[in-house]
Amino acid sequence: MEGVGGTSPEDAAFAAEVRQWLEENLSGRFAELKGLGGPGREHEAFEERLEWDRHLAAAGWTCLGWPKEYGGREASVSQQIIFHQEYARANAPARVSHIGEELLGPTLIAFGTEEQKQRFLPGIKNVSELWCQGYSEPGAGSDLAGVSTSARLDGDSWVINGQKVWTSLAHLSDWCFVVARTEPGSSRHQGLSYLLVPMDQDGIEVRPIVQLTGTSEFNEVFFTDARTEADLVVGEPGQGWKIAMGTLAFERGVATLGQQVQFARELDKIIALAESNGTAQDPIVREKITRAWVGLQVMRSHAMRTLGEGNTEVPGAPSVAKLLWANWHRDLGELAMEIAGAPSLLAEGPEGEELDEWQRLYLFTRADTIYGGSNEIQRNIIAERVLGLPREARP
Repeated sequence: MEGVGGTSPEDAAFAAEVRQWLEENLSGRFAELKGLGGPGREHEAFEERLEWDRHLAAAGWTCLGWPKEYGGREASVSQQIIFHQEYARANAPARVSHIGEELLGPTLIAFGTEEQKQRFLPGIKNVSELWCQGYSEPGAGSDLAGVSTSARLDGDSWVINGQKVWTSLAHLSDWCFVVARTEPGSSRHQGLSYLLVPMDQDGIEVRPIVQLTGTSEFNEVFFTDARTEADLVVGEPGQGWKIAMGTLAFERGVATLGQQVQFARELDKIIALAESNGTAQDPIVREKITRAWVGLQVMRSHAMRTLGEGNTEVPGAPSVAKLLWANWHRDLGELAMEIAGAPSLLAEGPEGEELDEWQRLYLFTRADTIYGGSNEIQRNIIAERVLGLPREARP
């Protein structure tokens, strides 16, 4: 795809514009936010990062790929990639509005009614409303088709009962997009609907889940006769599976290039650690570092190829991308601990509760191959839907 990565004069100029703005604005009170936030670290300076997100929005740097009529710039795929790469290179803080901007917003633009777009897209664009994702359940994790949370139409509203789990940032969100079973007696992909549900109501209880890192960005969410308006179903009732799959395709889009720049920064710091403590002289360690570098190049090449062809048009591309980055990042956490050596086994603080950068990376990446669709599910998708192999036996 011509222009991806900033090869055209237009893309070069756009990259320079982004770079200059970030240099000028990641200063003053915002300079202290550099490097903060992200998976396992969402608790860091949340209110300050929210202010930063709103600062980005006021300057027109949110929702770049959206149509102009909904507040976006209609930026090309290459320009969106450039922005995410420059953002990561500037060590800018992790965004708090990712779920709304990168997941729900594009979903509403593709599948929502005009009324839904007018009601919700402005709040996502200016970061005045935060969203979380109500997909996984205790009995339906990566196998989303097994959801049992129900919703029934009662007059002018849906009444929702059930439980969701691993709901990122639910304790800080204003709204949740919920996949619920709206046709009694239906099973698997049939009878599901995609509902937009306000979080601030008596029928919703959010319980934080303490992670291995000691933080709690994931939550359990309980719905007990929770309500949302009848017209807040995206698509038609019963089309929830199609809409949910559309959201997942958006989730694995251009933002992954910025993620890879962050991965590269982590690898560079691990290499510096190996050089400083002498482990870089170990041929086994050197081989593992080389393999990590090669794996990062493979990840990037796959992303650039599939984004250039249109991410949702390449069969199995999102599943391959998830397998590549999840396994690579998990292995990087293990490599970091190996290079850090014996000191990596001890945490700081009076009760050993303070983790350093590499301990937190190692512990959190244990979940990389599980959340967002487990390895097993991704391999089944590739085997069954792309390669045409026999379906795995299901109960």
